[in-house]
Amino acid sequence: MRAGYSALLSPCRSFCLAAPALSAGALFSSKLRQTGDVQTLPMPSEPYSLNGAAPLALQVSDLRFRWPSQSQEAPDTLGPLGFELGRGQSLFLAGASGSGKSTLLSLLAGIHLPTHGRCLVLGHDLSGWSGGQRDRWRGESLGIVFQQFNLLPYLSVWDNVLLPIQLHPSRMGADANPLNAQAQARELLLSLDLAEGLWARPSHQLSVGQQQRVAVARALIGRPQLVIADEPTSALDEARRESFMSVMLELVRSQGVGLVMASHDQRLAHYFDHRIEIYSPAGLGSQGALK
Repeated sequence: MRAGYSALLSPCRSFCLAAPALSAGALFSSKLRQTGDVQTLPMPSEPYSLNGAAPLALQVSDLRFRWPSQSQEAPDTLGPLGFELGRGQSLFLAGASGSGKSTLLSLLAGIHLPTHGRCLVLGHDLSGWSGGQRDRWRGESLGIVFQQFNLLPYLSVWDNVLLPIQLHPSRMGADANPLNAQAQARELLLSLDLAEGLWARPSHQLSVGQQQRVAVARALIGRPQLVIADEPTSALDEARRESFMSVMLELVRSQGVGLVMASHDQRLAHYFDHRIEIYSPAGLGSQGALK
């Protein structure tokens, strides 16, 4: 069966799609730091919903992507792909390094836009939004865990965790109060086994495992509706990897947050509700098959 279908993800289902090798891009836009004009941009629409029901976390239909520099004869970098993911569910993106996992994450985060097809994220069709509107929405609605953590080394643990709230106060929603943000930061750090004695330290003084847990706390501050994680376990040994996954999944599920995580490590797939596998065209061509 071809991969250009749309289907509701269900347990024990896995999907494949193919993509040529490409370099992974950072999921933060440079505009995230330019908060002056981003914060004041209006959001263009209310979330799309079917029959008044709460919108799904992801609704992807015939999604395709190609870089502008690609020739018209070259196959699409990604797709076609279609799937749906419910609120609070978790999705594992598997595939070798360079297979296109980070490209798919960048489309879900609104960094890039599809060349063809439709991608609704939390009910929003981002293709009609300006770059500034997408930056603002990303800062308010998503949590992102980077492969290399991307903590600011000159900031303390505490300030790194609170940084998303400082950039986007509305991320806290009805709880938009500095005391509420601090209380949530404290709760997250303690839940991740980061003792209070570490909070004033610059982040570069922490171990790799500690930095990773700070990155998770930063992603979850403000209780985002969806967390996107790009190879967050690549720097960890097996014992730390298992511990990290258990803690992150427990926190995400306890808060009802959806999770999309990319990794080349197939051993992590059992932690997730659903799985999509991405192959390079050297193995399967430009389209995958239903497993």
